[in-house]
Amino acid sequence: MKSDDLRRAIGEIDDDLIENADKKPRSNARRNLKKWGMIAAALLLVVAAIFPLGIRLFKQNAVETFTAGDLMEGIVPRVRSDAPTAVSNDDATAATDFAVRLFLASYDGKNTLLSPLSVLVALSMTANGAEGETRAQMENVLGMTVSELNEFFTVYLKYLNNQNLNPNVELSLANSIWLRDWEGFSVKEAFLQTNADVYGAGAYRAPFDASTVRDVNRWVEENTDGMIKEIVERFDPDDVLLLVNALFFNAKWVKQFEKNDVEQDVFHLENGTDVDATFLCGTDHGYIVDGDRAVGFTKRYAYGDYGFAALLPNEGISVGEYLATLDGETVSALLSNVQHRLDVKIKLPKFKTSYEVVLNDVLAGMGMPDAFTLSADFSGITESLGGLYINEVRHKTAIDLNEKGTSATATTLIGGKTNGIPDEDPPTVVLDRPFVYLIYNTVTRMPIFIGVLNDPTR
Repeated sequence: MKSDDLRRAIGEIDDDLIENADKKPRSNARRNLKKWGMIAAALLLVVAAIFPLGIRLFKQNAVETFTAGDLMEGIVPRVRSDAPTAVSNDDATAATDFAVRLFLASYDGKNTLLSPLSVLVALSMTANGAEGETRAQMENVLGMTVSELNEFFTVYLKYLNNQNLNPNVELSLANSIWLRDWEGFSVKEAFLQTNADVYGAGAYRAPFDASTVRDVNRWVEENTDGMIKEIVERFDPDDVLLLVNALFFNAKWVKQFEKNDVEQDVFHLENGTDVDATFLCGTDHGYIVDGDRAVGFTKRYAYGDYGFAALLPNEGISVGEYLATLDGETVSALLSNVQHRLDVKIKLPKFKTSYEVVLNDVLAGMGMPDAFTLSADFSGITESLGGLYINEVRHKTAIDLNEKGTSATATTLIGGKTNGIPDEDPPTVVLDRPFVYLIYNTVTRMPIFIGVLNDPTR
């Protein structure tokens, strides 16, 4: 990506998602496929970027005029009148467990930042086209069956959509599916219908040439009110499927930091060195104690259904060692049992960081290797081409935490209550060494954003 808006927003993240811009797709699909030695290759991109924006929540399927053909003609998203009205505890725990397992499998000892919601949405949409052993492996990794995932997101995405009640909290999520316009390559209507019903996804048939680059970028621009103007530069000849998930969030603290709350101090790295950092100091109301392993705090965002949580491992426990003690049930319990105090003293670094990872090996290692090989079964997407498989799952995130609030990707923002009795000796949490942080939903206790800050200067 070369968009100045996007680079400013996510701190100059270099993006080269798809290479070989000037290669023209071959007109003869069979000759092309034979040369490449496979029937087809599917490219799945999980694209997550963060920056402040002011658009209405879940602005999906904006009215676009594309060169690409609209595959959704005649397919109208169906609204279920019998859908549950709340996320079940079992589903929330399963989603949280996937979030923690994904993070543990991805953590590389550096500043790491994932959006489990963005990944889970993209993989759930893809799983609607998986069959046989491929489907079973994906269900095992995601922690729910495909039908359970669709049921869960039918409720949860509607719940998130209903949170747009405060101008200080802005959230946008959009999905689209792009398929190469090859003779004989058709996609099943049931696949498109389900992803439209549950995920609001649009679908387009395109030549995957320069005109498609313009169309994809226009879709992104229209679904972010012009904040992102360019996300794709080029396509390879064997790319036949592009799935894009764009998830953006921006919110202000309920209790913002003032100028006199900002101070310079040192942050202690795990390698024994110190770096200078800018810290935000103050008091808040949520206090977390994880046995003899860690302490932490929560800080509310405006409106109250979203919050920031930080977990600082006790002295002598590394972040990696602490992460190894966490699972979905543990995290849910910690977020459900926040102690409400009146005067928790907090000190956290002001930071801006970004992260990019290709999740192929991570997801294969978690138990779904077939999806990335020629033995993959995505016949639920199409039967007109055999050998369809996922070539790449790329995930990008960024966060900007400052005096006013937080901008982050695929994030649920949560807040705690303020009732409680002040202690004679108020608890203090000073995040001056590596720590775990989450942005989570106070109602479902589900983290949608999980990170580790090892160095606030990077």
